[in-house]
Amino acid sequence: MDTAAFRRGVRDVAPLLLGIIPFGLVAGIATVNTGLGLPAAVGLSVVVFAGASQLAALELLGQNAPLTVVVATAVVINLRLLMYSASIAPYFRDFTSRWKAVLAYVLTDQAYALSVASYRSDRETDRKWYYLGVAVTLWAVWQVTTIAGALLGTGVPDAWGLEFAIPLVFLAILVPAIEDAATGIAAVVGGVVAVVGAGLPLNLGLLVASGVGITAGVLTESVTGGTDGD
Repeated sequence: MDTAAFRRGVRDVAPLLLGIIPFGLVAGIATVNTGLGLPAAVGLSVVVFAGASQLAALELLGQNAPLTVVVATAVVINLRLLMYSASIAPYFRDFTSRWKAVLAYVLTDQAYALSVASYRSDRETDRKWYYLGVAVTLWAVWQVTTIAGALLGTGVPDAWGLEFAIPLVFLAILVPAIEDAATGIAAVVGGVVAVVGAGLPLNLGLLVASGVGITAGVLTESVTGGTDGD
């Protein structure tokens, strides 16, 4: 184990935890408010380990959407992880299949971004242990905060109106992610379709909005050539 690389990963991700902690608390509270108990909250957090899709799934579960719709929506939201995996895979080419599986499980937006930036700027970095320093720290903080949120949620009065927490968190995630025309179009189109499709049967509005928004963003990027952010 390269402890220096691991510690460096922990140090680099530390500032980002200020945003992860409230996000995890909201996810835990939302799990309990949806009607799931603490074991389900822990299981969802450990097995899924993807904040945006967890919140979307909880929102749909709270609306009694069919399980197939819940799963499909979570998959669509997490499609970006396929791109992250393809991008970071060359750096992990020499690792064993077991290690690749571990690294894939803890892959997140932050772990990908920090690790790729480090690999490109410092070729001497121990890739595995730096990545684990970032990713395991995020994983641990997420588990602790979602559990804390689930415990807290059992004592939060309904009058506090925490049903608004999930939309607010999604807005907090969305705004910084809008960086160019493609992401802007995806956000606007997805938002409009979600509102218009709120009454679709089987609560398919969110799933349809996700698909249409992603498609609109991809088409926009193909037209602009991805030059807006240059």
